[in-house]
Amino acid sequence: MYRDKKIGVVVPAYKEELLIKDTLKSVPEYVDRVYVVNDASPDHTGEIIAEYSEHDGRVVPLTHEVNKGVGAAIVTGYEEALKDGMDIAAVMAGDNQMDPGFLPELLDPIVDKKVDYTIGNRLMSQEYRQQMSKWRFFGNAILTLLTKIASGYWQMMDPQNGYSAVSTRALERLSLKSIYPRYGYCNDLLVQLNVWGFKMRNVPHPARYGRETSGIRYSSYICRLSWLLLRKFLWRLKMKYIVLGFHPLVFFYFFGAILTAVGVIAGIGTLWEKFVAGYPVLVVHGILSFLIFMMGMMFLLFAMLYDMEQERNTNGWY
Repeated sequence: MYRDKKIGVVVPAYKEELLIKDTLKSVPEYVDRVYVVNDASPDHTGEIIAEYSEHDGRVVPLTHEVNKGVGAAIVTGYEEALKDGMDIAAVMAGDNQMDPGFLPELLDPIVDKKVDYTIGNRLMSQEYRQQMSKWRFFGNAILTLLTKIASGYWQMMDPQNGYSAVSTRALERLSLKSIYPRYGYCNDLLVQLNVWGFKMRNVPHPARYGRETSGIRYSSYICRLSWLLLRKFLWRLKMKYIVLGFHPLVFFYFFGAILTAVGVIAGIGTLWEKFVAGYPVLVVHGILSFLIFMMGMMFLLFAMLYDMEQERNTNGWY
């Protein structure tokens, strides 16, 4: 136990035969259960997990017969943690990338009942992110901005970081089966946590990369995840500000999106008239398009400002 709390660690593993044993060896002694989910690995990952569990009674081997994705693997671990009565469930990837020395910093804010979700932050300082490639940092920065807007956690810094911890009282409230099953699960989880009023906290820690290779291809991943975040953003607005409560910011978002789109379309139309159709300079059309666009942007910025205020002022479960 850690500070009188039962701690479960979920370890999703897919093709990690080189690193899974090192990962399991690094799990601190105060952890009560280690839920290792073999997501239908075609290599010897499952055999290594089973063999290690014979020597460490804390390790609970779990297996997916077909590959479902890292998000689905983590949900499987979360469900087992709930069944076993854990108080907190942390996530550590099977590639030994997450330093167990920082686990108490993830657990303490939850144990102290200040928040229900903590997530690692590798982007806090240049020193911490120095092992991260520039391309990986750029992709993370874009996804961080999009996730801030979608989730409503405007102070969140590194949503793609899989090193996290969550209280089981929060897990009991969430719809685990609906969480996105692959990369993007953490973004989806943040949206659900925000809707139900749970607070989160960033926990700075350095990035640690070794022999593992990232399976994420940011060019396609950003496009796919952007569509997911748009859908989750609309769902959050509906649930948080219409179904479970009401806030006029939904109107600011609605009219802001319409006016911005109209302004952009009108501006393109003005350029077409000038450079394609050959009409004389249409100053009035251009100014009107710009004013509509700026009004839409102002509405959107006000909506975001109100959303930020809600994050700061909400009591949630506290």
